[in-house]
Amino acid sequence: MQNNEKKKVLLKISNLKQYFPVGKRGLYVKANDGVTLDIYEGETLGLVGESGCGKSTFGRTILQLYRQTDGRTMYYGSSLDELAPKYVRVTYSKLPKLIRKQKKLHEKYEHLKAEYDAADEKEQMRLHTNMENARKADNDAYLNIVNLVGGFYSVDDLKPCMELFKERFRACTKLHSSIEARRPTKLDYDEAEFAADKEDANDAKREKKQKLAEKLKEMDRVIEGNRKELAQIDAKLDALRSQYKSDSEFQKHEALRDDGIDLARLTYPECRLLRSQMQYIFQDPYSSLNPRMTIGQIISEGLVAHKYFKKNGERMNDEVLKVMNECGLADYFVHRFPHQFSGGQRQRICIARSLAVRPKFVVCDEAVSALDVSIQSQILNLLRDLKQDQKLTYLFITHDLSVVKYISDRIGVMYLGNMVELASSESMFRHPYHPYTEALLNAIPTTEEKKDLIVLEGDIPSPVNPPKGCKFHTRCKYCTEICEQVVPDWEEVEPDHFVACHHKLEKLNAGA
Repeated sequence: MQNNEKKKVLLKISNLKQYFPVGKRGLYVKANDGVTLDIYEGETLGLVGESGCGKSTFGRTILQLYRQTDGRTMYYGSSLDELAPKYVRVTYSKLPKLIRKQKKLHEKYEHLKAEYDAADEKEQMRLHTNMENARKADNDAYLNIVNLVGGFYSVDDLKPCMELFKERFRACTKLHSSIEARRPTKLDYDEAEFAADKEDANDAKREKKQKLAEKLKEMDRVIEGNRKELAQIDAKLDALRSQYKSDSEFQKHEALRDDGIDLARLTYPECRLLRSQMQYIFQDPYSSLNPRMTIGQIISEGLVAHKYFKKNGERMNDEVLKVMNECGLADYFVHRFPHQFSGGQRQRICIARSLAVRPKFVVCDEAVSALDVSIQSQILNLLRDLKQDQKLTYLFITHDLSVVKYISDRIGVMYLGNMVELASSESMFRHPYHPYTEALLNAIPTTEEKKDLIVLEGDIPSPVNPPKGCKFHTRCKYCTEICEQVVPDWEEVEPDHFVACHHKLEKLNAGA
């Protein structure tokens, strides 16, 4: 894998939180409690941890199957121009008000910070939560503005630009509408297929296909015209931005400008438009398949829902068989029902269903945990081959470290809703820095006679009322007083190796 600076970020997750309310008012299960990481295009990111640590919730939340409680999930597989989400229009219309609000929030945060600096230790603990909430509100309001307008910061600066912003959104909407009009025929016949279609003797069908090709060409011309209109507006905005280039404040804002799509702010219909690009392979191949549908119907369901083909069309049937063959399923399985297959075959069906719509990103949630070891290796090899052939990006969730080492480029370790360590697969196994990672590695069964199996003692604390400070301190053999009181910072201890721990294992081992 290449260095992270040279790789394209597909998903940027910042301070993601997913809380679920429980029976008593005011209490929440903190399934994900401030997860921050980047997922790079073309990589497999493994996510490991004990049951109940929030791995599956994290996978479902970034796909917005659960709408996240807080934080940002930025997606770069599509552009804002193509989707034209509603939240952009709302932000444009409220921009001057938002800027004034952000300035007030910033002043409030600075005031609390000054109080915090002047207070004693006991008072600082009381002020800490209020200051963090104010800082977050300040940052969120600030980024909402910067993401859209870059260096145009003050209300006075925005006045000559507001009409251009509105015009740009209208152009984005036109582009989005033209793309949507083109999308239902995304996988239909192209010109090469018309020329090669010698078996079709029906002139009416041939004429229909030819009309479809002409219609698609016209739609492509409309899309290209809308793209040019958008480019002209962007050129005008760039010319206005160039007037501010000597301003250091402008440079800071431009560096933070982000053209990604904030998945957390999309409406449900907008999420559905992106669903074909981000798919999910569920943990249980038995309960995730509809027992009343044939395999052909199950695999084609996504193709019909996203309007790639008409239901039961000849082209759709060909595509279903093609996907089945790619996933190691024989053609004659197409009319069978799920109960007629083994566990490994059902998992192949689940994979085929997810990949039929040609996604860019796939969450594999314990995709091999319910299978025999021999079948696991077949499915893992299948996933690796499909990733290579279709240029996929995986988030591979598992509790099996031997599996994650085999398939992953990077590995993230989760504990009680937080990421505690993140590194390349090779670096993680060569030198773990977090005591929890060390405990997980020591718990792997081995054939070495001299090595005893070390079991991590104690239970995971309640996610409703997690411990103060480092959440792992109740089970950590290296725990000291600071661990019980202070949340550890997320630090880069080696290039691309991050850990959140007060007592990193390198220091402990050096002093031993």
